[in-house]
Amino acid sequence: MRMIDIIEKKRDGQELTKEEIYFVIEGYTNGDIPDYQMSAFAMAIYFQDMTSSERVNLTMAMVESGDQIDLSDIKGIKVDKHSTGGVGDTTTLILAPLVASVSVPVAKMSGRGLGHTGGTVDKLEAIEGFQVEIDGKTFNELVNKNKLAVVGQSGNLTPADKKLYGLRDVTATVDAIPLIASSIMSKKIASGADAIVLDVKTGSGAFMKDIEGAKELAHAMVQIGNGAGRNTIAVISDMSEPLGFAIGNALEIKEAIDTLKGQGPKDLEELCLTLGSQMVYLGGKAETIEDAREKLIEVMKSGKAIETFKTFVAAQGGDDSVIDHPEKLPTASYTFEVEAKQDGFVSEIIANEIGIAASVLGAGRATKESEIDLAVGLVLNKKVGEQVKKGESLVTIHSNREDVTDVVEKIYHAYGISEQTVDANPLVYDIIYN
Repeated sequence: MRMIDIIEKKRDGQELTKEEIYFVIEGYTNGDIPDYQMSAFAMAIYFQDMTSSERVNLTMAMVESGDQIDLSDIKGIKVDKHSTGGVGDTTTLILAPLVASVSVPVAKMSGRGLGHTGGTVDKLEAIEGFQVEIDGKTFNELVNKNKLAVVGQSGNLTPADKKLYGLRDVTATVDAIPLIASSIMSKKIASGADAIVLDVKTGSGAFMKDIEGAKELAHAMVQIGNGAGRNTIAVISDMSEPLGFAIGNALEIKEAIDTLKGQGPKDLEELCLTLGSQMVYLGGKAETIEDAREKLIEVMKSGKAIETFKTFVAAQGGDDSVIDHPEKLPTASYTFEVEAKQDGFVSEIIANEIGIAASVLGAGRATKESEIDLAVGLVLNKKVGEQVKKGESLVTIHSNREDVTDVVEKIYHAYGISEQTVDANPLVYDIIYN
């Protein structure tokens, strides 16, 4: 087999065989295929797309390029959740204990985040003592005992994806749906889950800005997951404005605690119930989605969900007293109110601009080496559709520096105020099953 022949075949719009795709991925991973040929291959995919079977084969070739997590010692159907990212996306912190409370095992591998705020691992480390570096045996034992554990990403998962992603980033091929879908799904499948629920974001704070693109990506990932033998469902959700109120690591932990107690933002709670219902259904603990939702509402009302979170935190070395005393979480030195300049109604909140504002404060990373300030961030006091009076606070800034002029400017740029009432976008646009 020759790489040039495979490039020509894909360039001309022909379907590649499983053997050809595996040849490419294996050769590129071990260095036999140079970057310039892989760049040509990626560009051919960008223009010619891939069939469903090609996408599955590409994904599985990347899965098999490195380690695969073995969760077979964990009893039950392991259900994982993935979000394509957003601003104020605290869902994992809520979903994991919520779903575990109805006996669906959640064996979660999470990373550290670049961008607006840290990843789930960074947020959990806002809880003093919390350990994300635990060995595989302990991880499996914790999930069997408590139905929940979260570990930092380690090992040599999907090295082909890491190498290919770096190449796509500098060759204008990031936006190819087959390459996006296979990149995301290869990591989920290698992580060992039996079933996968995807939260595909759309809007100004999402990678996929329009609904059509988000649906195309969702269908691609669901088809890959199902084709690879994992029951997979995708929820298309809105990210035109931040989810919930809090953007920042410790602030999001507090918001997760409030939500698990039934006292959190309604949009965040609703999305968690929607995603969680799919997870419980796929986990075999409910006959219908409606039944699954009722079970989740019940564990929130009874206090079981927040108790599961406490148990989870304590089991991984964290100070579980922060659940009842969130004031023990890292706290910023200063707070500032960003006041509305006029009367009216909030017509928009550009999610990406709000995320950048939080990152400028130190809530996120610009590079992998950057230090995150776990205490800083933003709390939104007004969301789209709400009435606001001149002088009322739009946003509370939590900062460890006195001069936040740059942050205030970004917040004003993100907020739109109109004289007329404005309806917020739907929270969930669609659910994709195939």
